Amino acid sequence: MKIVAAYLLALLGGNTTPTADDLKNILCSVGADTDEDKIELLLAEVKGKDITELIASGREKLASVPSGGGGVAVAAAAGGGAAPAAAAAAAESKKEEKVEEKDETDDDMGFSLFD
Repeated sequence: MKIVAAYLLALLGGNTTPTADDLKNILCSVGADTDEDKIELLLAEVKGKDITELIASGREKLASVPSGGGGVAVAAAAGGGAAPAAAAAAAESKKEEKVEEKDETDDDMGFSLFD
């Protein structure tokens, strides 16, 4: 990811055809390790392609990836009539808490750009 990020930073900086040295300079400026093979592979894959088209096709591929979202399983106690109602209320409460937690998260997906 850091090599892709360096490539995109070079493009944003106005360099329409970044070289391996350009990417190494960007990565070294933030103290990140460079992998020559990965840099060459990226440059070979994007050579002659429009970055906006590559991003658009990547978004289409990511849209088809399942993102989880299982339900909450609650075991109701056999016996009293209040137990199933309490279990349903607990499940409703947990469901609301999950929705709130989801809204509070930011979009960094748990890792930084240069890990």
